[in-house]
Parts: sequence; structure tokens; C-alpha cells
Amino acid sequence: MAQFISAEHLRGWRHAMPFWMSLALLPLVWIAGVYGGWCILLPPLATWYLFAALDGVLGLELDNADPQTAESDLTWYIRLTTFWVPLQLLTLFGLIAYVSQSAHLDSLEKFGVFFGMGVITGTIGINYSHELMHQSNRLERWMADILLASVLYSHFRSEHLLVHHRYVGTPRDPVSARYNEGFHRYYPRVLWQCLTSAFRAEAALLRRKGLPWYHRRNPFLRYWALQAGMLALALLLGGWTGVALFLVQAGVAIWQLELVNYIEHYGLTRKHLGEGRYEHIKPHHSWNAAQKASNWLLINLQRHSDHHYKPDRRFPLLQNYSDAEAPQLPFGYPVMTVAAMIPPLWRRVMNPRVRRWRQRYYPEITDWAPYNKAHNPMPR
Repeated sequence: MAQFISAEHLRGWRHAMPFWMSLALLPLVWIAGVYGGWCILLPPLATWYLFAALDGVLGLELDNADPQTAESDLTWYIRLTTFWVPLQLLTLFGLIAYVSQSAHLDSLEKFGVFFGMGVITGTIGINYSHELMHQSNRLERWMADILLASVLYSHFRSEHLLVHHRYVGTPRDPVSARYNEGFHRYYPRVLWQCLTSAFRAEAALLRRKGLPWYHRRNPFLRYWALQAGMLALALLLGGWTGVALFLVQAGVAIWQLELVNYIEHYGLTRKHLGEGRYEHIKPHHSWNAAQKASNWLLINLQRHSDHHYKPDRRFPLLQNYSDAEAPQLPFGYPVMTVAAMIPPLWRRVMNPRVRRWRQRYYPEITDWAPYNKAHNPMPR
């Protein structure tokens, strides 16, 4: 049974320090840029494989913080996500200026440096933007927008807040991966449907207020301006080579995000109640993982059921769910995202778990064919 971690314990910086390990990834990408060669492998190796190995050594974290802990006791956790924003921008654009002019790096090495940068901006940067966008503080929401603009995926905020959290586990949610839908089919579909569903959701909000989609209150106008500013800065610092390198890291970051989206709800669907209505979201509609090290890296994103239960709950207060309460992944996200890239392996590992989940929570449903159909984007 999980134990509560006291507010007094959370207040101290020592308990927060493991989450700060993500900052150690930034020097690795600089080492890759300065030395090239095999050093370009350091960022992906550390992000994917080191934390997977640490999961195997350190095991599971089953204890929970007191969810009533005051925000004043979470200072060191909040500082992590806000400190990351300027550090990522300085690293990204500093590397663009440096690498684009570096004669000691060939084209493949330059690509490798920014592949590693994209692993970091996707695994850490987008994840931190996810934490920031869920807060009511306007500054934190702006920071989320800046991080997302730096990977050209600003619409993720609208899609996530207005579509995913409302329609998760239904055909109206593009990122809820269907049973037997391999990642390589899922990925191109979700790129387009997330963009269009996010835009339609924002336009619908404005329409209900009697405003056109191009009204200044549409955040897409801000998204486009921020993204254009990021591209212009890359061009200014590194010329067209700088723009190309920027696009490499953005593409890798988006791929990392959608890999995580794919595994978080794979095959899990909410029961259809008729007339387009679905049951309320419950803990068993998200896959969870309690691996300690990868939860440090991903600021407890793997406690995903609780995130959907309390979307604005800050990451140190997210609660762990036991196997009796919600489905569990066999490994943490670093291992599972690698498995997702190999569809036969993924199906072998996950499909039996989905079938057991169906039998456990919905034994009365005998025909799952309607739940297995391809997603439809949100109606106009």
C-alpha cells in the first residue's frame, strides 16, 4: 500500500533533486557539438538507455505525496520547469549559431547533434510545456507556448486541453491509439488530425462567442507568430543551415511526443453509452508506469491516470495507482517507446494486456469491432 510523503519532506530541495537530473542532459549536447564523432550519441544514449538501465536498478516508486500539499511547499519543483525554458532556448539557439559555422563537423555529425537536441527538446522540453500549460498562472502558460514554438508544435496546447482531455478513449480523440494500430500508421494520421482538431476546437469556442476564427483571441495567431519568430532567429544565427538544423530537432521532438501519446492510451477505450455519449474518464483509461528513474526524467508523467483525474495537479503531487486500480505497463516509457517502433514486438507485448483489460473492466462487451475502427477527426 502506498505511503504518503509529508509536506515537510516535499518542502526540502533534497527530495526534488532527482527530478533536476534532466539538466545534466544539456551539457551532453554541447559536448556532441564541440567534439563530434561518437559524442553525438551521448544525448540519445543517456535519455533512452541510461534511464532505462536506472529503472532496472532502482525499481518502482510507489509512495505518494499528500495531494493537499500547499503550492508554497513545491518551490523546488516549480523552479525546475520554469528554469528549463531559458536553458533550452540558450542551448538550442547557441548550438545553431555554433554548429552551423563549425568546420570540424561534417553534415552527418551536424545532423547527429541536432537529432540529440531533438531527443532532449521532445522528451524534456515538450513534457515540461505539458506541465506548464495545465497551470492557471499566465506566465507558466506563456512559457509552455514558447517551448512548443521552439519545436513548431504550438497547437499541441489547444489539442491537449480542448480535445484530448475531453475525448480521451473515444473516436473523437486523435491521439488515443486504437487496438492493433501500429505506430507507423498512427503517426502520420495523428500529425494531421491533431492540427485540424485543435484548430476546429478553438474556432468553435470563438464561434460560440459570436467571433470569427481570425479574431485576435484565437491562440493560433500567437502560435504562428511565435513559430515564425523561432524560424527567423534560426535563420539569423545560422543561415539556411541553421533553419535546417532547427527543423531536424523539431521533427525529432514531435516524433518523441507522439511516441509517448501512442503508448499512454493504446487500446483503452471508454464505454459507449449510446447517442454519442461515453462514460466518464476513469483511472483504468490510461496506462501507468511506476518506474522510479523514468518518472524522475519525465516528472511523473507515467502516473497518467491521476493526471487525467486532476489535470491541474502539479507533478510532485500526482498519485500512483496500483495494478488493482489501473493498467500497468511492463516497463517505463524509455523502453516502451522503443518497443512501439517495432509493431510486431509491440503487439506481442501489449495486445494480450489490452485483451485482459477488456475482460476485467468490460466483460459484458462481446463485440469490440466498433471500438477498433479507425479514428474520425472531430466534426466541423
